Amino acid sequence: MAQNAKVGKRFTKSGNKMYPTLVDKTVSQTRQDIAKWKAAVNNAKNVDNPKRFDLYNLYDVILDDATLSSQIQNRKLDTLGATFNFKKKGSDIDTELTQSVQNTEWMNNIIESILYTSYYGHSLIEFDFKQDIDGNDVLFSELIPRQNVIPKQGLFFPDYTEDKFLKYREQAEYGTWLLEFGNPNDIGLLNKAVPHVLFKKFGQSCWSELCEIYGIPPRVYKTDTQDPQAVARGKQMMTDMGSAAWFIIDSTEEFEWAKGVTTNGDVYQNLLNFCDMQNSILISGAVLGQDTKNGSYGKEEAGQKLLDKLVLADMALVEMYMNSRVIPALVKIGIVPQDYIFEWEIDEDLDALWKKTVESSNMGFEIDPDWLKSKFKVEIIGKKKEPEQQNKLNFNFGGDFFD
Repeated sequence: MAQNAKVGKRFTKSGNKMYPTLVDKTVSQTRQDIAKWKAAVNNAKNVDNPKRFDLYNLYDVILDDATLSSQIQNRKLDTLGATFNFKKKGSDIDTELTQSVQNTEWMNNIIESILYTSYYGHSLIEFDFKQDIDGNDVLFSELIPRQNVIPKQGLFFPDYTEDKFLKYREQAEYGTWLLEFGNPNDIGLLNKAVPHVLFKKFGQSCWSELCEIYGIPPRVYKTDTQDPQAVARGKQMMTDMGSAAWFIIDSTEEFEWAKGVTTNGDVYQNLLNFCDMQNSILISGAVLGQDTKNGSYGKEEAGQKLLDKLVLADMALVEMYMNSRVIPALVKIGIVPQDYIFEWEIDEDLDALWKKTVESSNMGFEIDPDWLKSKFKVEIIGKKKEPEQQNKLNFNFGGDFFD
């Protein structure tokens, strides 16, 4: 990598690795309900023997919800798409180091792992060097599956269904090759989203049954069920008539629908909309781009400002962990030089800045042309020439003409 010559020797031997010892598990796709969620939360918060794998498996299931996953992606991508810089304390930006790290997969994975602590409560990552197709050593950042970690006690389980564990905070690699983020007692924002996703799945299921029953009503054929030929003829006739459900009853039997609340699905639609709104407020602070019936430009603008504040908080969290844990580890590994810091490049409000610049100029203050060029991309070629003052006309009140 580009910064090798600058930082000197890189330490490629990272000792015992945890990630390769993981045992893959198949996550059950059985129907989830509120009772299973409550049991999973109780297991995660058990004081004597906490287990989080049921809860985190449930989190992975609810992230299949389109609205919830899109809200998380929108908020996360605002941070991942921002520009950051590496620079030495009290000095200018190290452009070479920044460019070599800016678009690397491992840096993207680190930032993503930090961001997801808000949703899961905790992240544990492990560094390692692997060779690329050119034979060069490339740093990798692997997220240890949260199902295999008990952060409150600092335990790592290669197989989370067994009792064999490793105390990862007591390992020599901890703090250099092993880094953790988040609050060990926190189970994340996704815990608050679980009931809304489960209720939404229930509402969708009921709505689909309503469409199946009332969308294409079943057909009834009355005949003598004791006559095999008549029953066979009725079956063939009903099959040829179409794809709707059908049944055959005896000519002496009666069938009728139980009378219930007449609905076209509004009750289910309202439930689904409510669940989506709650998860949008949970993740983005407001409902953005969804309420097409009652939406307005003012509401969208206010909601976007709330989301921007959450994104700034995410960026502050990433910057804090980068400078307190990640950078010291990268210094020990040999990726970043000593006394370097991580810093976001925050986009400025150019409209407001231009207004202040014009006001300062009108007040008589001089503006640096080089700063104007770099900030507003305005090519400064020199000062504008003042227009020549017109000659004042001299009037001759005693004559017939004037000059």
